[in-house]
Amino acid sequence: MSADSLAVLRKSRNQELAELAEQHLKHDLTDGDRDKLKAAASTLSTATTIGTLAGLGLGIFVAYRVRSNRTRMYQAFRAREHPTHVRFASGREEAIPDITPMLKPSTLGDVAAYSLFAAGGVFVGGETGLLIGASLAQRPITNDPETRQRIEKAFRSFRADVLKKEIEHLEGNASKRQLDL
Repeated sequence: MSADSLAVLRKSRNQELAELAEQHLKHDLTDGDRDKLKAAASTLSTATTIGTLAGLGLGIFVAYRVRSNRTRMYQAFRAREHPTHVRFASGREEAIPDITPMLKPSTLGDVAAYSLFAAGGVFVGGETGLLIGASLAQRPITNDPETRQRIEKAFRSFRADVLKKEIEHLEGNASKRQLDL
């Protein structure tokens, strides 16, 4: 078993990739391009955060409404008169068990409802915010064709360098494995 089998033990390449991206930002783009990219990233982050918080609030609100409706339904069910026996055509009578205690809302059910609705709201709100943020963030970049071309060229160059690094990494691992055999 190698150290790369567990995610905790893997060496992170994030710092290396961040430095590579920073080099491309400095050398391939103008100051105006970098400012537009930073503004776009800020717009995307803000829209995603707002969407996530709105989704969380909506999820908690829906959970509150579901819980209150469930409590009202339980109160109405408990207040009604229930049959206690069933009489069959043969004249035989059977008792009907009281299921009212089984329908009573519980603390565990409340915790589950609030947790699941909040998590669902965070997911839906965050994804909606991400889509809206991506739409808003691309406008300043796509409006200027020259800026767009420079950014696309820098991104393609960055991707090519990342793939070159990945090839070096894979070839390095392959040669180590051959030595181990």
